[in-house]
Amino acid sequence: MGFALSDLNLTTTAFTDGGAIPARYTGEGEDVSPALDWSQAPEGTKAFAVICHDPDAPLVSPGGTYGFVHWVLYNIPGDVNQLEEGTQAYTPGKNDFGNVGYGGPMPPDGHGVHRYYFWVLALDTDEQLPSGLSLWQMLERLEPNIIGMNRLVGTYQRD
Repeated sequence: MGFALSDLNLTTTAFTDGGAIPARYTGEGEDVSPALDWSQAPEGTKAFAVICHDPDAPLVSPGGTYGFVHWVLYNIPGDVNQLEEGTQAYTPGKNDFGNVGYGGPMPPDGHGVHRYYFWVLALDTDEQLPSGLSLWQMLERLEPNIIGMNRLVGTYQRD
């Protein structure tokens, strides 16, 4: 399918789409992941994956990837349609802080507003992937199986 938005709907009670992310969900606060809810998964969905990526981070790797990855979570069963705040469920991947799990927004001091894209991916496979994959490793394995996706964008700026 590639990266095209679908009818899959992603929401959170933590912030409005395009709005500011409260400090609670950032590296300056409690650093917990926001609760996420999704609906309208495509027929044939067997699993989900969730990503949080900051494309505004001034980082480009030799492999051509860009931005900063804050969260990679996968092996989420197809009958699940929400994640609770601070979830420890399912399989965490490696973020660009070098940790496994969620690492909230924390742009460099004086760097202005950054956008944080929270993505949910619907998959037509329930292949169980090992813990600790980077975003790019996960996408290499799952991209051919993405049958729906959508995103929610929040912003954050350090004082």
